[in-house]
Amino acid sequence: MVMLIHDTTIVTADADDTVHFNAAIAIDGQRIAAVGPSDALKARYGDAERVDGVGMLVMPGFANCHTHLTATIARGIFEDYPTYAHPPFDDVGRPPMPAWTTAERGLMGQLGALEAIRSGTTLAMEDSIGNDETMEGLVATGLRLVVAERAADRANGTVGAQGAFERDPAMAAEGLGRIERLHQRWHGAEDGRISVAVSAWAPDLCSPELLRDLRDLQDRLDTVATCHLNQVWGEVAAVKANRGMLPTEYLASTGFLSERLVAAHCRCMTPAEEEIAGKAGISVAFNSCMAARRGLSPNIADLDSHGCTIALGTDNMAEDMVEVMRTAMFMERVRRKDGAHPTPDQALGWATANGYRALGVTDGGVLAQGRLADLIMVAARRAHLVPVVRPVSAFVHNGQAADVRSVMVGGDWIMRDGRVLTMDEDALLAEAQSTGVALWRRMYDSHPDVHLPNGFDPAASGRA
Repeated sequence: MVMLIHDTTIVTADADDTVHFNAAIAIDGQRIAAVGPSDALKARYGDAERVDGVGMLVMPGFANCHTHLTATIARGIFEDYPTYAHPPFDDVGRPPMPAWTTAERGLMGQLGALEAIRSGTTLAMEDSIGNDETMEGLVATGLRLVVAERAADRANGTVGAQGAFERDPAMAAEGLGRIERLHQRWHGAEDGRISVAVSAWAPDLCSPELLRDLRDLQDRLDTVATCHLNQVWGEVAAVKANRGMLPTEYLASTGFLSERLVAAHCRCMTPAEEEIAGKAGISVAFNSCMAARRGLSPNIADLDSHGCTIALGTDNMAEDMVEVMRTAMFMERVRRKDGAHPTPDQALGWATANGYRALGVTDGGVLAQGRLADLIMVAARRAHLVPVVRPVSAFVHNGQAADVRSVMVGGDWIMRDGRVLTMDEDALLAEAQSTGVALWRRMYDSHPDVHLPNGFDPAASGRA
């Protein structure tokens, strides 16, 4: 049966930034059948299931182009560490991640997915290692997912670590194998809702041989790829020392740059690197909230002008794409010293149409006939939004995740009227709280030399 959301305001996020007032949107199966005047569509689809859209904004769902869902475990712990931003690059004092079981890791991934749904995300790229262990729980959330299985072959150190690069061929082969196995099992699952991508962890962690093998694998699997690129100055220093060039130059020399690459961060690029990235037509996942936390942001205007597709991501610890969208606009206005640009419509386009295009889902991200019915319904009659004279500007400047009341992916509601339909939210939150406290208590008990951060009492945190 066709579903009709009627008597509403529809923000299309199309190339013309079209907004339809007193409008309706018809959904037939997974796709949008029509968008137009409410009275005309109510007459045309007289037998449709009707959804009252009065007081709502209907918008495309958000595309999160770079996230690590299980990193929810580190909320309130990792945000204030510089992460190899400045010398000495290998001494940031950050505590180690707790050792956890597959079930505990999967639980934290589902917690991240819950927040993603509640903040209006319909499509997300998860970039991590060992995704096969947690896939079933994530798939059950109903989100549209691009799952990037990560490979690296540096045997001695992580992102930003200095010193000579020691290559581990077995590590490379193992990573390539994981990607191929995950692709065979999950790519195209759930009627195309799930896809699998290729991930190179970072330029300083991958040899030229591995990068070329990953590019060949990407072509053979016909999928998108991702990489942390120019993330921190420690990475830049390591690549210069080991490869004699800058990170973007290094990826270009191996053929890894392409129009199907989503590069996360791009915060430490020279103007020449920005031109190289634009010429290759890569997409940039602007992780604006993490950029703000680190005090280190990419030159979005220059990357855009050179030909990069600008998309958005949350990165670590949080999944709120409403906050990410607004922060992206604010960060760029501060960096440009321009109080008018980027516009709210541009920021919304980064979060929706550009993100879908970057992740290879070219038939989503815009509300138009024939496109995927991936959409959200936002309550507009809120004290912080009324009067809604310019809906996009009102929401980008002032909206909150809690304004998102319903979320649809491929014509199926995964949240309706404020209730998540694909997860037992109360049970999940209770288990995630007790598990998270237990994990950190276990970590600090086993590492008595690690400094307890201010305000953290593992014995009392379980009562939060």
